[in-house]
Amino acid sequence: MQFKPTISIWVPVLSLAALILTGCDKGAQQPQNRSPQKVEVVTVKTQPYTLTRELPGRTIAYRVAEVRPQVDGIILKRLFKEGSDVKEGDQLYQIDPAIYQANVKSARANLASAQALEKRYRALVSTKAVSQQQYDDAKAALLAAQANLETAQVRLRYTKVLAPLSGHISRSLVTEGALVTAGQANALTNINQLDPIYVDITQPSKEILTLRDELASGQLEKDGENAAKTSLSLEDGTTYQHEGRLEFSEVYVNESTGAVTLRAIFPNPDNKLLPGMFVRASLKEGIRPKAILIPQVAVTRNIKGEPVVMVVGKDNKVEQRVLDVSRVADYNQWLVNKGLQENDRVIVKGLQKIQQGAVVDPIEQSQTTNVTKTPESGTQTIGNSGK
Repeated sequence: MQFKPTISIWVPVLSLAALILTGCDKGAQQPQNRSPQKVEVVTVKTQPYTLTRELPGRTIAYRVAEVRPQVDGIILKRLFKEGSDVKEGDQLYQIDPAIYQANVKSARANLASAQALEKRYRALVSTKAVSQQQYDDAKAALLAAQANLETAQVRLRYTKVLAPLSGHISRSLVTEGALVTAGQANALTNINQLDPIYVDITQPSKEILTLRDELASGQLEKDGENAAKTSLSLEDGTTYQHEGRLEFSEVYVNESTGAVTLRAIFPNPDNKLLPGMFVRASLKEGIRPKAILIPQVAVTRNIKGEPVVMVVGKDNKVEQRVLDVSRVADYNQWLVNKGLQENDRVIVKGLQKIQQGAVVDPIEQSQTTNVTKTPESGTQTIGNSGK
């Protein structure tokens, strides 16, 4: 027996289908009636910005002296405290002077004999009792005796090993009783002059070329005398209290590292900086007169890994801009090279709820949130974190 649906069965089915279609039609129409998404924006303003570069460096003693003996002998005494400060001319070691004192006495005796002979021949040469040649030989012997005495006296003085410069002396590499020789390879000790002190900084040659191009094109302006000033951050993260100044840069590029060495000099009155310490130096490179800074929170990455921002354009429609950013600036900002212009409205909050082409309701962030004082650039519009 075949079953045939009746009218009473079809009526509820048709009613249910009509309700579903009505609901879908309302759902399709609902987004058209929704108001634009509210977003917070920051209006881009150009401003002067001082470019600084933080680079690694090593401290180098201003002057270094390796103390070596200039005569042979036995070390009798060490006359300095290891790790102390010494002054130029202070006696550091005493070498046994006995043999050199004897040499001085012998040279004096030879000088006296030569003086007596020269005096006697001077009287005789006038009467032709001796020849002029004999008298000239006597005078030459006198000069040689004087030179021998001076040499003996110098060697005697060298038995007192003196500090060649003022500075911080290291540990002694010899002890009393050690035999030392003139011109030996091993130093007795080292003296480092630490005030002032050098800091050698390495900078990639590519960055130097970029800076020169920006200065030549007018994108950067020289920072006057301040361009040569440098500050330091120490290994523990603290800032060194004294400001330094660049002295010179190498005239060649290191082939193995591709870097150029810059040398700065810093006052070091408390010997806080020691040779070989790792530091980070901040160099003022120049001023960009019309810099564009935007909050980092506004910048995302596209599928190519490029930095992008969402900008509110004409008719409040959202546009995506690809940026060229060079470095992180103060207060969590990006320094933008290309991609934005003054008065562009960059979205900093509400990015998760919008897409390109959508119409939005932009709200400018409050001045109390956006405006921040900086010591170098004055007042700048930076936005908040978007939280």
